[in-house]
Amino acid sequence: ELQQIGMQDVTLDQNGYIMATLPANTEGKPTIGFIAHMDTAPDASGKDVKTSIVKAEERDFIDARYAGQEIIVTDNTTLLGADDKAGIAEIVSAMEYLIEHPEIKHGAVRVGFTPDEEIGQGADHFDVQAFGAEWAYTMDGGTIGELEYENFNAAAATIEIQGRNVHPGYAKNKMINAIQVACDLNSLIPT
Repeated sequence: ELQQIGMQDVTLDQNGYIMATLPANTEGKPTIGFIAHMDTAPDASGKDVKTSIVKAEERDFIDARYAGQEIIVTDNTTLLGADDKAGIAEIVSAMEYLIEHPEIKHGAVRVGFTPDEEIGQGADHFDVQAFGAEWAYTMDGGTIGELEYENFNAAAATIEIQGRNVHPGYAKNKMINAIQVACDLNSLIPT
């Protein structure tokens, strides 16, 4: 589809990452990127999705901001997969629009579609150098009009804390309680 709309340098690497370029149509502008992930949550099948357009009623949804609006839903037997099929659709549509409207001046635009985001490994093999953008925006989830400017990466760390065990008769100012050290460490980590 990227090739069909006129994107250039479309690649698919051995890890399943897709990249493409919309060449600049003006000089002196930085290369920016747009990224979305192709995988959807593994909670339910995303194959043969049966969708319907319904009018949201306030009592049916936690977020009442969508009451009265038409929304796309599934029949609950499959996963809709809007996270992040919607991001991919937004990017492809935007690139198509820019291609069809060359009067809109822009620098080079790089597009990247990644696998494995839902299992926390989407960026593991992403070739930042090959992507070649000075900065990039991720199109993923959220509410209408929402712009997030923070990054969450689901990184993990395992920390082992070893206290100091000393015979009680000599423990004063020598014994260190490992749980207290863990609490002290936790209090230093920003939330």
